[in-house]
Amino acid sequence: MVTSRSAAAARLEGAVPRRRGPVLERAILEAALDQLGSVGWSGLTMEGVAVGAQTGKAAVYRRWPSKEDLVADALQAGLPTLDEAPDRGRVREDLYELCRSIRDVMYSKPGFALRAVLHECDHEAAERFHGLITTGIVEPFKRLFRDVIRRGIARGEVRSDALDDLVLDVIPAMMMYRSKVCGSEWVDDEIADVIDRVMVPLLRV
Repeated sequence: MVTSRSAAAARLEGAVPRRRGPVLERAILEAALDQLGSVGWSGLTMEGVAVGAQTGKAAVYRRWPSKEDLVADALQAGLPTLDEAPDRGRVREDLYELCRSIRDVMYSKPGFALRAVLHECDHEAAERFHGLITTGIVEPFKRLFRDVIRRGIARGEVRSDALDDLVLDVIPAMMMYRSKVCGSEWVDDEIADVIDRVMVPLLRV
């Protein structure tokens, strides 16, 4: 009897506690982000997410009927937000700090997951994420760049006609291109170089 009880206790110690509701959902969303970061969009499976979350496949499918639905919710829940643009008193320093913050978002777990989606999924799947990417990434980052440039105009550092979409797209476009094509990890010195050699001359009065 003692032996049987000891064996049962050992099994209980190694068991994963039963999770329900928001706790289980959070574990599934985290597992989806982990899968995207390790095997990418093409390699992600609902079965793999279930294993990563230490739950059954049925628990995943009950909440998310498709891979696209699961990934959309995982990205929306996981992407960090940048609420305010830095204000260091000079446009060059503001842009530098903002780019460092964006770099940190790009290389966070949700950032890796988002890049896997952007780089790998087909056109039909990309349409599913277009609204999320626009409202969660593109528009907030543009708003922050716009705030920095607007303050620079008010201080007389930046030409008055600098607030247009092409100017606002320069740094995000370069960061995505150099990350994807050139393998750049955007160390601080490289960010400073882009600010000094590209953005400051572009904005200068």
